[in-house]
Amino acid sequence: MAAATSRSQAAHREVNVARIERALVSVSDKTGVVAFAKRLSELGVEILSTGGTARALRDGGVRVVDVSEYTGSPEIMDGRVKTLHPRVHGGILMRDTPGDREQLASIGGAPIDLVCVNLYPFEATVARGASHDETIENIDIGGPSMVRSAAKNHARVTVVTEPSDYDEVLAAVTAPDGPSADLRERLAAKAFAHTAAYDGAIAAYLTSRAADGSTTRFPGALTLSFDKAYDVRYGENPHQAGAFYVDRDAPAGSLARAESLGAGGKELSFNNLVDVDAALDAVRELDVPAAVVVKHTNPCGVARAATLEQAYRSAREADAQSAFGGIVALNAEVDPATAEAIAETFIEAVIAPSFAPEALERLRRKKNLRILATGAWLPADHTALHYKRVGGGLVVQERDATGAGEVRDGRVVTKRPPTGEELRDLDLAWRVCKHVKSNAIVFARDDRTVGVGAGQMARVTAVGIAAAKAGELSKGAVMASDAFFPFPDGIEAAAAAGIRAIAQPGGSKRDDQVIAAADAAGIAMVLTGFRHFRH
Repeated sequence: MAAATSRSQAAHREVNVARIERALVSVSDKTGVVAFAKRLSELGVEILSTGGTARALRDGGVRVVDVSEYTGSPEIMDGRVKTLHPRVHGGILMRDTPGDREQLASIGGAPIDLVCVNLYPFEATVARGASHDETIENIDIGGPSMVRSAAKNHARVTVVTEPSDYDEVLAAVTAPDGPSADLRERLAAKAFAHTAAYDGAIAAYLTSRAADGSTTRFPGALTLSFDKAYDVRYGENPHQAGAFYVDRDAPAGSLARAESLGAGGKELSFNNLVDVDAALDAVRELDVPAAVVVKHTNPCGVARAATLEQAYRSAREADAQSAFGGIVALNAEVDPATAEAIAETFIEAVIAPSFAPEALERLRRKKNLRILATGAWLPADHTALHYKRVGGGLVVQERDATGAGEVRDGRVVTKRPPTGEELRDLDLAWRVCKHVKSNAIVFARDDRTVGVGAGQMARVTAVGIAAAKAGELSKGAVMASDAFFPFPDGIEAAAAAGIRAIAQPGGSKRDDQVIAAADAAGIAMVLTGFRHFRH
């Protein structure tokens, strides 16, 4: 059928809102688009398309009418202008009224009932370090215009911006009443979120550039795009409402991409999510079978061992009282023996890369235990931006991605250097300390933590709490501090508890007094030069 004949017939018939009779398909991400368009065509839908999408559809055996044929205007400026035409936008924006139908017919246009468009890969172009000129060329103009037009007119038009929606849309097209009003509105909302995120990425790119072409990681305009995953039962406290939102760019291996393998009758709460993320971030630091138990965002027990089961048991017993009702993170696949150990006590949630089938079966029988699998594993030094809300604003920083090797590469400042065993335990204590709320002190020995002092206003108080937690296990243990000691009193308290070696950043104006106190007690001390505050 010639395009002109098709237009003439369409312009003079009554528009049925429930039916999809004409679709405009023009996508950058061509995942699944040939099968989608082919099925639409089989259902009698006329397909309009452009450029590379039209070629891909024809190669896939789909009958296509070029947009330039439909509009009567050729693509110009190397394709920069092809869909910015009254017949295209009139066909999309036409309301189901006699006046709109007559005006559209008067310019030779026809109703467009479905718009399947996704946009030029701007963010991917920036991410691969393309030139500025190439990046600018990947700012889509016609695509966002069609998406916004279709989304605005969702009372009549179905807009599709993501391949993941193709199956649902096809099912709706084949239904007797066509796509429902609810589906069209949901897809329109998703479309506006899509273009908003796209415009935000462009603004961030342009406002991150200086006059000399250099860029900063902190743009002048920051637009964050998140999709709501679900409501939580409440926020930190029962009188606060809450929800979980997922970053559109969240990497594989992050909490946002983790798969829930079992909820035990209860979904993750606001506090669970915060604690699970803290536990996961901490266990990434360790590169042998290791376990972290977190309570109220602080690690209360961390251990490494030859097997995952041993690591978990050791971490749990490091502070069994605090571990009750805690969150567990593991850095290897959970085997049946580890699952059996986890099931022995009350745990709120467990997260690991994966779970053996028998282990998963055992844990699913545990009432109220939430089970999460990350699949992919993010390294401890992965880069990201961290955000924290303050009154009327947002503070942004690079993720604290250092820690590994800082003790071994540190400067020994005492008469006695640490032994090999002490150095290994200092390395563990140091890696854990950066995940403890400041002021933070961690005691460790024999590949596990034995005492943690968290969130204290005075560092010497944090030492006292860690010593009280450790009890007799502090004798012969090592200690890490997230920041320098302002006075020698913290060292003296550690010596009284039996600490044999200390890792700390250094940098106090009283470092000489602190080092002298360590020498007087026979304590080995390493200055790392790195501070790891966590507020």
